[in-house]
Amino acid sequence: MESPFDVLRIAPDADKAEIEQAYRRRAMETHPDQGGSATAFQAVKAAYDELIEEYEDGGRTEVEPEARQEDRPTGSRVEYLNYEVLDDHGWTLEDDDLFEKAAEANLAQSEYGRLWAEPDETLLEAAEKNGFTWPFACRGGACANCAVAVVEGDLTTPVNHVLPQEMIDRGIRLSCVGAPVTDDMKVVFNVKHLPSLDDLRLPPRPFEQAQLD
Repeated sequence: MESPFDVLRIAPDADKAEIEQAYRRRAMETHPDQGGSATAFQAVKAAYDELIEEYEDGGRTEVEPEARQEDRPTGSRVEYLNYEVLDDHGWTLEDDDLFEKAAEANLAQSEYGRLWAEPDETLLEAAEKNGFTWPFACRGGACANCAVAVVEGDLTTPVNHVLPQEMIDRGIRLSCVGAPVTDDMKVVFNVKHLPSLDDLRLPPRPFEQAQLD
């Protein structure tokens, strides 16, 4: 069985910064949308969690433990919902009570839930850190594969991105380059199949392949 260091491809004496850098690199390499698999992606997440937990428990170095999520003074709480479940329940993006209905629908954690985004962390990075395989392709704002619909709150919007102003006005943002800037957010992810985004998607390594082998 591979050790966490083998999974992240780092030396056993790697420091916390090196672990985090390796995690980001390996998360991109193993993401299902980039030709990886959900199994490999989850193994990378588990390896990262194990090593970071050692730091937080004081087992590797004298690093001040990070505050628990609920005690953190900065960052954003993000409530998320998968666009693909809307049709199944007869919901639409325009429903005022969309997230209230989702909260009562007993959806899987991968479809609906909450996550924490650190300051200056993109929404996609936050999702991946929590073990989710949200869709993406370019990671540079040049396509709409990672598009999300912001229902409440906001994400940063870099100057250089592919979205037309019409989509920005409708609350569409790119999770790969957008970082939460409000304390609380509600987002619908995986909206890349909205008709208005058809011409902005890159040829997919389908999000639908994000399943255990």
